[in-house]
Amino acid sequence: MSDPMELYYWPTPNGWKVTMFLEEVGLDYNVNYVNIGAGDQFKPDFLKFSPNNRMPALIDPDGPGGKPISVFESGAILQYLGRKTGKFYPSDERARTQVDEWLMWQMGGVGPMLGQLHHFNNYAPEKIDYAITRYLNEANRLYGVLDKRLSENEFIAGDYSIADMAIASWTWFYARHEIEGDEFPNFAGLNLLWRAQQCSVRLP
Repeated sequence: MSDPMELYYWPTPNGWKVTMFLEEVGLDYNVNYVNIGAGDQFKPDFLKFSPNNRMPALIDPDGPGGKPISVFESGAILQYLGRKTGKFYPSDERARTQVDEWLMWQMGGVGPMLGQLHHFNNYAPEKIDYAITRYLNEANRLYGVLDKRLSENEFIAGDYSIADMAIASWTWFYARHEIEGDEFPNFAGLNLLWRAQQCSVRLP
């Protein structure tokens, strides 16, 4: 039996998406908390395998060829785990491309835009109406894209996949983004399922 994976984690949307996968497949892993409020992400030992000073990061002692591998960036971690386990990441190229499209949609759009909205709404030292309006409009546009997609599909890219995990982790608290569930009924209905699946996420 191989040693457990080492997950470097803090309970944020990007951290949750990785624990969702690990819990879904039942992989053995240890949680190493990276307290981003205390600046743990800037410690030299962490930067050795996460050079962008962001969590999550994963170290798999049983990587390719049986040698350890470290992976940073949450989307890359999901893709790695999907390839390693053969779960939630299809091997068929056409199906995998569809999953990748929506995973990149989350990584390049949902995460950055909702993160900025959350920052300017809750943490900025002064309210900047232009910034809040800009990111709120983009949040509504993105939720509209998601809602339309879910009006045609039970899950975002066919079967339940790493794309769903990535998107669910960011949209779980949609009320914090000033999003009304009534405006996006297809998303809001499925969110109940996602929240149930999220219950196994490890918190400190």
